[in-house]
Amino acid sequence: MRDLFWPKIKEALVSVIPITIIVILLHYIIAPMPNGTFALFLTGAFLLILGMGFFTLGADIAMMPMGESIGSKLTQSKNLWFIILTCFALGVFITIAEPDLQVLAEQVVGISNGIIIMSVALGVGFFLVVALLRMVLRIPLRYMLIGFYIIVFSLGFFVPDDFIAIAFDSGGVTTGPITVPFIMALGIGLTAVLGGKSSHDDSFGLIALCSIGPILAVMIMGIVVDVEGTSDVMQVTDPQTINELLAVYGHNFPEYAKEVAIALSPIVVIFALFQIFTLRLPKGKLIQMCMGLIYTYIGLVLFLTGVNVGFMPAGNYLGSALANLDYHYILIPLGFIMGCFIVLAEPAVHVLNKQVEEITGGSISRKAMMISLAAGVGISLALAMCRVLTGLSIWYLIIPGYGIALLLSFFVPKIFTAVAFDSGGVASGPMTATFLLPFSLGACSAIGGNLFTDAFGIVTMVAMTPLITIQILGVLYTIKERSKAKLETASAGSLAATEETELEFEVETTDDDISDDMLIIVTDETNQTEKVSSPDNDSLLQNLEEETPLQTETKRKTGTQTEEKNKVIEEKITGDSIDKEKKEAETNE
Repeated sequence: MRDLFWPKIKEALVSVIPITIIVILLHYIIAPMPNGTFALFLTGAFLLILGMGFFTLGADIAMMPMGESIGSKLTQSKNLWFIILTCFALGVFITIAEPDLQVLAEQVVGISNGIIIMSVALGVGFFLVVALLRMVLRIPLRYMLIGFYIIVFSLGFFVPDDFIAIAFDSGGVTTGPITVPFIMALGIGLTAVLGGKSSHDDSFGLIALCSIGPILAVMIMGIVVDVEGTSDVMQVTDPQTINELLAVYGHNFPEYAKEVAIALSPIVVIFALFQIFTLRLPKGKLIQMCMGLIYTYIGLVLFLTGVNVGFMPAGNYLGSALANLDYHYILIPLGFIMGCFIVLAEPAVHVLNKQVEEITGGSISRKAMMISLAAGVGISLALAMCRVLTGLSIWYLIIPGYGIALLLSFFVPKIFTAVAFDSGGVASGPMTATFLLPFSLGACSAIGGNLFTDAFGIVTMVAMTPLITIQILGVLYTIKERSKAKLETASAGSLAATEETELEFEVETTDDDISDDMLIIVTDETNQTEKVSSPDNDSLLQNLEEETPLQTETKRKTGTQTEEKNKVIEEKITGDSIDKEKKEAETNE
């Protein structure tokens, strides 16, 4: 197990260290934090790394095998309503356990965490059923995305502005580290049983549709719930001693341990029922998956404690301190830099780059993908900081952004569209919800802006980047493939013309074509023929190795025909000579 755990810790280190270094530099150079807050941040970073390591290991050992096993069993059932209800329940319970969603809900001031989490979970459950029906009915993903996003933007005109950014952010955080592996594994299990020519493509697109559910659910919640934007500042704890620091974490550990246990218990119950009635996995496999659930639990507790106690307060404080500077427009280039570092350090992004490289057969390299995503996310975060400073409505960014993404879907292979919309949560990894969102909230609060309309939306901006970037690369791939096909067609046409010319090439030699210089007849004193040869034919045979196979075969046949004709001529000459000798002998007698 140790061989599996250390790679996960390394992945977590790569994700967390860049932001940690940026915070340390800002602390010592531009915006010093209270020593206690800084100590809580460093301790939180350590817990975050450890928690992500345990959590991702548990997801690999337990969550993904559970999803794949349940998915394959579901499709074997003949009862469609049972499949629908089970998928709905799985979507709801998996989303409730999603750590990124809990982090987002914690930062929405004025609305109960439970209301937000349940609204988002119901949306995911409903659209997981929709995604399943799409796979069964073989409906193209492109048309469903266009249809549902038309509904989203149409409904948005009736929703209070305070809920627009939160709704789109909730769609980004649901594609987190627990939801994505489980739902993807569920889709793989379903498509493996359904089969068909498009089964590989159908395994993509589940996350894309499940991301729409939370947007619609929170929009509907916004119509019902009346909340106004607030400028409340997140409370920053400043312990003065190590004992006080440990007391802060000790106070929060039991609270998050209880929350995580409640969140994971429905998943455990559903799996237990499947194990008893249908799965009946072997004992060794079952023990391994139980250990995976324990790792998942430990990881989630450490993750949420480190984020809420250490990371979020530090991010909020830094954002507020930088916004209070006379040169607060430094937030814009700083947002670009942080966006680039977050993408470069996100392990899931490297997996995505490898996937795209394999799809394109190497036409789109990992390096090109990484540069494109880093630049895209950097620009997205810079625009998010512009919104914080200027109060620019998010509509001016997401309508053109999603419009371009949906338009591009008509010009790329459908696999690119599915991967692009599935990958929205890849770029907006754990660091976006745990540090960048608090950072944005702190800056907006210091300026005196509306947190709901100006600060939220940063997850949306980051999640929208892969939708455009991957499909633009898909357009480039399509252009390359078409150019390659044209070259191959032109080359094949040229080869066909050459072969046709060669087929028309024939050498025909008749008796009338044989001239005196083509025959050398050597006779002795009695005029008996010793040898007949054809110099032209000999020269032709000597050049056979330099000709094409078709020319060689044609000329070989021609040479054979010439030899036969020479032989006939030789026999005729020899016969004439014999007749002449007989006549002379008769005359002499």
